[in-house]
Amino acid sequence: MSDTLYKRAGGNQALNINGNTVNGKSVDIAITTHGSDFYWAICAVMAFATFSFIGLSATKPRTDRIFHYITASVTMVAAIAYFSMASNLGWTPIDVQFRRGDPKVAGINREIFYVRYIDWFITTPLLLMDLLLTAATPWPTTLFVILVDEVMIVAGLVGALVRSSYKWGYFTFGCAALFYIWYHLGYESRVNANRLGKDVGRTFLMCGSLTAFVWLLYPIAWGVCEGGNIIAPDSEAVFYGILDFVAKPIFGAALLWGHRNIEPARLGLRIREYDEDPAVLGGTVGHREKATNGATNGVTNGETTGTTTEPAAQV
Repeated sequence: MSDTLYKRAGGNQALNINGNTVNGKSVDIAITTHGSDFYWAICAVMAFATFSFIGLSATKPRTDRIFHYITASVTMVAAIAYFSMASNLGWTPIDVQFRRGDPKVAGINREIFYVRYIDWFITTPLLLMDLLLTAATPWPTTLFVILVDEVMIVAGLVGALVRSSYKWGYFTFGCAALFYIWYHLGYESRVNANRLGKDVGRTFLMCGSLTAFVWLLYPIAWGVCEGGNIIAPDSEAVFYGILDFVAKPIFGAALLWGHRNIEPARLGLRIREYDEDPAVLGGTVGHREKATNGATNGVTNGETTGTTTEPAAQV
């Protein structure tokens, strides 16, 4: 069915409603309804995965839901990003460095979806958090790996927005950051996970290997899309969409399956229930005191219980 017949049939109208002009400047190389349709499909998958992961969290105690919440957050943010791209929003026209003769990529400027990088800036640290928490990686190391990841994403965004050959300098910075993350997942965190038990090590190996492999394909996608202007934006939608599909919903399902019998406490994640919180108890965790009138105030039947109630600060 041609695009004209598709529009007459009342199909995808995103490109009609949100045209190819931003701030008074039109773009030459942009998605068609085919690319928009694919973005809508990935948006639906991300939304379905979000509800599925949240629903699965109900099968766990509240103290054991951290990985469900992190993983659901990843696909939730991705769903919004893909909604934006499917709607032909969240992009800016950037002059290409390489002019091509292929009609699909011919023109002066190309549609660059900056909303994709906003998605990655939020979701890739969460994906790493899933893995690094699984391996019980020390917090200083975790924070540094996440910082390196943010450098990688920002370098990719800036490079995509640069018109000249200097874009490849940012690409190099991003690749260097990626290789550090790849090394950490492939060696240091993997070794740490194996020390926590065979089930933890197996889960980390499965999900860490998947992430390491898929993430190595993103620079290739960047090189043939934003960088080299080799493939059309519709093909870009398919390339990035498949990578994100594997890196987020598939990764999330595998991770939660691996964690089905792993208690977070084994990983050093001691999460208190609501009724274990000192703010709820009014005293020290594990020392519930019976007070008159049902209050815990450090006095029982007129005798002190060893706790002292400090006067409230004056405001």
